[in-house]
Formats: sequence, C-alpha cells, structure tokens
Amino acid sequence: MTDITLANASLVLPDEVIRGSVRLSGGRIAAIDAGTAVPSGAVDCGGDLVTPGLIELHTDNLERHMQPRPRVDWPHQAAIVAHDAELASTGITTVFDALRVGSVSNSATNYGEYARSLADEILDLRGRGLLRISHFLHLRAEVCSETLVAEMAKFGPDDHIGIVSLMDHTPGERQFRDLSKLKEYVCGKHGLSDEGFEDHVASQRAIRARLGDLHEATAVAEARRYGAVLASHDDTTAPQVMASAAHGAHFAEFPTTVQAAEACRAAGIRVMMGAPNLIRGGSHSGNVAAEDLAGRDLLDILSSDYVPSSLLSGALMLGDVWGDMARGIATVTAAPAAATGLRDRGRIYPGARADLIRIRRIGKAGAVRGVWVAGERVG
Repeated sequence: MTDITLANASLVLPDEVIRGSVRLSGGRIAAIDAGTAVPSGAVDCGGDLVTPGLIELHTDNLERHMQPRPRVDWPHQAAIVAHDAELASTGITTVFDALRVGSVSNSATNYGEYARSLADEILDLRGRGLLRISHFLHLRAEVCSETLVAEMAKFGPDDHIGIVSLMDHTPGERQFRDLSKLKEYVCGKHGLSDEGFEDHVASQRAIRARLGDLHEATAVAEARRYGAVLASHDDTTAPQVMASAAHGAHFAEFPTTVQAAEACRAAGIRVMMGAPNLIRGGSHSGNVAAEDLAGRDLLDILSSDYVPSSLLSGALMLGDVWGDMARGIATVTAAPAAATGLRDRGRIYPGARADLIRIRRIGKAGAVRGVWVAGERVG
C-alpha cells in the first residue's frame, strides 16, 4: 500500500472543518495535522474539502445497469463492474447493494426471483479483488410476495449481508397508499391497462392477506440469523413505527409522513431519506419532502436511492442549509456507518480505514477530484 499525504485541505472532521493535512499509511489514517503546510511529496489540495468516503445504504443503481432498457438483460458481471466504477466516481467508497427477495409468479410487473444468483456474482467479484469499493448486501424483504421464506433461506451468515429491510408494497399501503400515484407509476412503467391495474391491485392485496404476517416474522428472524441490521421501510403511521421498533429496527428508510419521522425520533430510530427527494423538493409518490424533515431536525442519513451523484450533492446542500458542513457530510459518512455497525470508517481520525474523497466546490455543487479506498487511489 502506498503512503500518501493530502495537505492544505479543508478536512471535514466529525464535528468541525479544519485546514490541515491527513497522512495515509498501510491502508489507515496515520496522522492529522493542522495548518496549510505542504510537505515534500504531498498532494496540495488547495483548500479543497477532504471528507470520509461516502457510505450508501440503499441504492437501486445496479438494476439500471442490469436493465438499461426494458426487456434488456445486460451481462451481470459487466453490469456490476460498471455500477462499482460509477459509485467510485461519485465519491461512494462503501455500498450496501439493495437486492429484492420475495417474488410473485405470473406477475404483470416482472416480479421474478434474482437475488441469490446476483449476490453470488457480486461476492465472487468482491472475493477476487475486482471491485474498486467495498460492497455489502442489503436484502429488501418484500412481505407482499409469494416466495420470501424460500428465498431468504438461501442466504446465510457468510454472505456479507449488512442490512435486511422490511418492505411492504401492498397497494393502498405505505408508499403506495395513494392508488392514483401507484397507477401512474405501474401503468407508466409496465404499460398495464385499467383492467390490468385493477387485477394487479386485487392480486397483491390477496397475497399480503395470506402471507404478509408470516413473511414479516421470517424477515426479522432471518436478519438475526445473518447478523444483519434491520431497517424499516416506508413507515407512515406511529403504530407502524412502534411495530418496527419492536422488531428491532436500527433505522427507517424513507418514512412517508412527518408523523412517522417524529415517532422514529421518539423511538430512537435513525431517519433516512433519499437525496433525490431533497434535491427535487419532494417525492415522486407524493410523500413527505426530505427538506421538511431536515428543517424539523428529523433527518439523520441520506441515500442516493436511484441517482448515485445525488449523495454528495445532498450532503453539501444540507451542510449549506444547516450552516454546518461537518453535520451535512455526517449524513452520508458517520451516521450511516453508525447505523450499520461499521466502526472503522465514516470519520477522519488516526487509525480509521483510509477511505477518503477530495471535493472541489462548484457553486452549490461539488466535483470529486480524488477517491481513496483503504489508502489506494481508485478515482
């Protein structure tokens, strides 16, 4: 591993931003020094921000590489490598790749099983050292499905599963409680007729009524077996949050109302929102805007969701809005690390894993000018 010093940088530490340098050695942060001095051989950052590498807990980006157009199934290894490279280019150095478990047979919305085989391909590339950044798995457990029990049984403690999230996409519930928004989304994506949409709603509701409770209990138990962190998803009401807390949820993905976010805060559950929601000023599903939660001090973690570059942009935006860049950056570094038990990264301190990025501010945005993973430059 190459020793390197990033000097004359605006270092984003856990609670403050200081001008100084950080020395990397043996894949770890060896030392931090204050000041603008540039030692011989060091990289002169010219005042650029140097932050911990970004940590992404929930992204659908791999799916876009696997299916770049409708009905196109791109070779998976090539898709994974391209996904990995794209994340590295945006400053993400640790990712929990979100894979859905739980499928529906004969679904009009192409709802088949894929997680186990894709996980094998990700883990193979990871094991061979062919990926630039750290990859863990995030199993999105769809309780409104037919095959969740069998699919989750195919995974185990050796699969690097960091997160299991409880998903419930039953029509008329949670994210899709507004059926008009669901119809707009499903019919637009899959070309269903009015009759086809009504059949889809009836079928999904029947599956949830028959298997939902069993699947929810199974997902919670399997998360414990894997040694994974449990997350809730799309909680809408205070009772739903209380149920998530009883299951042991560590963080809440995309609560859909202020009331749910407030209940999460009261229950000690960290709140995660999508950076695209923050940047666009609202959700495509009509749910609560991340900006509203930020203004109410109810936002802890950001996810890029479906736009990798939004993770950095959202953190910088929060830093500007709050007048506290260290706090803004923490939503994509220290906070997601703490939520998932990653104790070796997410903050700049001696002994931490040397995952760092260099950022040049361009107005309100930022350009990534360097990415280091375990002390090695990858972008």
